Amino acid sequence: MRHGGDAGSSQPDDVDRIVSAWRRELPHLDVEPLLVLSRITRLARRLDLARGAAFAAHQLEGWEFDVLSALRRAGRPYQLSPGQLVTETLVTSGTMTNRVDRLEQRGLVRRSPDPGDRRGVKVRLTRAGRETVDAALSDLLDHERELLGELTPQERADLAGMLRRLNAPLEP
Repeated sequence: MRHGGDAGSSQPDDVDRIVSAWRRELPHLDVEPLLVLSRITRLARRLDLARGAAFAAHQLEGWEFDVLSALRRAGRPYQLSPGQLVTETLVTSGTMTNRVDRLEQRGLVRRSPDPGDRRGVKVRLTRAGRETVDAALSDLLDHERELLGELTPQERADLAGMLRRLNAPLEP
């Protein structure tokens, strides 16, 4: 389901106009990086908004989806320690405590003692949490698959590889 032509014949977009203005105003600067990175930034903002809408359709915030999906990806019995959740979601332990509290109040997760550590706890996805995250992920993937329908399978693979390379130096 391809729309439009190849990248070389695309209509100018807002980034082209911004770069053109910078070239006019500051011709001594090489503004070429903006052609790529400004598009990535704008795409990321638009994807965040679209993801937010997809999650809202399931009464979820983005952070709730992040925690629930980390538990779901862990596999049966869909549980992790709070420390593992912190690592998976890149937030502080205090933030994670608050998030688990809120998800537990909604019946999406449950805390239980860690059988391997008397002082520890495990956070487990409830059935309602699993059903919610599965439905939200399914809808999200439908939307994102439609968005990527603009690209051929080879273009998607090439783009994924290029983005992986671009992201590698920024990974912790």
